[in-house]
Amino acid sequence: MNEKGLTVTINASKSDLPTSSKMPISLFAREILQYAKNIDEAVAIAKKRNTFVSETLMVSSAADGKAVLIEKSPKKMGVYESKTDVLVCANHYQSERFKKDNINIKNISQSDSKYRFDRMNQLLGKSKALNPVIAATILRNQTGWDGDTLGMGNPRALNQLQAHHSVVMQPESRLYFISSSDYQLGTFLGYDLTKTFQTKHIQLVDSIPQDAFVTSVAYQKFKAFKTVKQQISAYLMFDKELNLSQKQIADFISNNSESYVTYEQLGKYFQKKKQPKKAISNFEIALTKRVASPQIEEELRNLIKDCRKNGK
Repeated sequence: MNEKGLTVTINASKSDLPTSSKMPISLFAREILQYAKNIDEAVAIAKKRNTFVSETLMVSSAADGKAVLIEKSPKKMGVYESKTDVLVCANHYQSERFKKDNINIKNISQSDSKYRFDRMNQLLGKSKALNPVIAATILRNQTGWDGDTLGMGNPRALNQLQAHHSVVMQPESRLYFISSSDYQLGTFLGYDLTKTFQTKHIQLVDSIPQDAFVTSVAYQKFKAFKTVKQQISAYLMFDKELNLSQKQIADFISNNSESYVTYEQLGKYFQKKKQPKKAISNFEIALTKRVASPQIEEELRNLIKDCRKNGK
């Protein structure tokens, strides 16, 4: 957010692949913050720059009292403005410029972006108005459509328990809240940017309390789950020696039993251990859970085929 109350956030998307070096998205976002005071000026800057990756910039403006999405790819650009007072951005494009873009169409149908987009709209629809606390509560949500269980760490969830940071911004009042550890669950610290710019010293204001999940038994289970998940990943990718005991496997499942990731990881572990029957069993259980996307579902089915083929 700049001193004019113009904010920029960036969300990765998929479209044209880069074929040559162009402007990094972070420098592009910085240029808008440095030189633009309203949406028209932000769009004008965007039109002049060619970016290296596909990205959506959500630009909100105190001067205009609204927000838009500037959608950039290495080859084209679109601007999306909501027809209501709600604007939601996930990891796919929404403007007319990208409506017929084949990569964007596939991204919407095959990835988890549309799930999160729909869930965000559902949660926003339950709130007549937003304030920083309600906004943070929505960002911290771990459940699926209508509160359906997803397990912990599912990419379908708004909070996948992996984000390094999360922000809540109020452009007109120049207030900026940023999360602390862990995974947007910790206290959001509030900053008054007008006073900060004037004094050239950080000016802390109100805060958003940490989420109760931080002190829950479930969170302790997730941390234990994540430790073993990282060990399995190191074994799969770097051949780091790993021999899980029956108790370790049982605990791993118990700590996050509703997540497809649990069984996907165990399936890959057993597949590498050349135990195809156990691998298939876990892959099949993973398919009974809320899998993140059609793409992941297809990957799991292909893994089952590979195990059956190589197990003969």
